[in-house]
Amino acid sequence: MKRSIGQILGKAGIRIPLILWTIAVLYPIFWMFLGSFKSNAEIYRNPWGFPETFNWQNFADAWTNYSIDTSVFNSLIVTVIGSIVTLLLSIPTAYAIERINFRGSKLLFTLYVSAMMIPMVLGWIPLFFLLSDLNLLDNIYGLSLVYAASQLPFTIFVLTSFMSTIPRSLEEAAAIDGLSPYGVLWKIVAPLSMSGIITVTIMNAIQFWNEYFMALIFLQSSENYTLALAIDFISSEAQYTNAWGTLFASLVIAILPVIILYAIFQRRISQGMTEGAIKG
Repeated sequence: MKRSIGQILGKAGIRIPLILWTIAVLYPIFWMFLGSFKSNAEIYRNPWGFPETFNWQNFADAWTNYSIDTSVFNSLIVTVIGSIVTLLLSIPTAYAIERINFRGSKLLFTLYVSAMMIPMVLGWIPLFFLLSDLNLLDNIYGLSLVYAASQLPFTIFVLTSFMSTIPRSLEEAAAIDGLSPYGVLWKIVAPLSMSGIITVTIMNAIQFWNEYFMALIFLQSSENYTLALAIDFISSEAQYTNAWGTLFASLVIAILPVIILYAIFQRRISQGMTEGAIKG
């Protein structure tokens, strides 16, 4: 009896704080969803209650009046290109560091790991002048390359840990069968590392979709704004135009893809991070 009571108290001591923390995290998001369907009068009159009627006009205003559609498209381009370029550069690099014995391979890996510790803010000013010299300033494609470069150290670090446990005998057998080193990489190693590839791709995509500061520095034209910059503009406008419902609607538009993506691949992300930790 004492043992069962102790177990119940122990589980309650763990679960109650977690439940309270979950409520504290989810309620602001729930409140934001409710606010996106309210008129300005309802927001001021009953900010914490349910909307009297679900007003979809806020989403229409955000989509058309504030050009959220263009910003969503820009963010999508930046996210897709940044994720693809990151993979195209990191997969061969991780394979070379892990499998090819060349002088300085360990030093190169150490440099990549060390780069993860350097704050990205230190490179913003040199990157600004570099993009300006390359005529890539105020260009979403230039921003995509910056995003890809910023996530290379993390991606290489994770993929290296996955590739380290792939049996070399598989690669040797594939080479005997006539596969080139590139064929071994893309037909043998990459598929066997797919769990890690999917994990880093999703994490990088979420990072690129939500990024704000580099977009603020490297983009100036409103037609090139990413979603984060567009929401910041709506937030500043809402103070003078009382467009709070439109602001909440734009936030919902921004957060929904992230929630859906994470909900679909949650198990894959958890599995990939766990396997990466064990393999590393």
